[in-house]
Amino acid sequence: MARFHQPDLGANPDDPFARDTEGKLVRRSFWLDMSDRSLVLAMTQGVGADIPNEAKRAHLADLGREHLIDQICRQEILPPE
Repeated sequence: MARFHQPDLGANPDDPFARDTEGKLVRRSFWLDMSDRSLVLAMTQGVGADIPNEAKRAHLADLGREHLIDQICRQEILPPE
């Protein structure tokens, strides 16, 4: 199962990442109405900037925008062993 970002709805009940009890986005039209460019900016510099890459990937896949993953998710550099 995808690991979606779970915002604190007590602090921000209008969070665009809010999901219902079935795991469906409550404000899906907020994301679908964005152009690819706007979505990249929102996820890198806006509301999604502090979300882990795993949650960003799951969110983009849910929206059918997997083609933006490389632009949005920072490459994680692992230290040498």
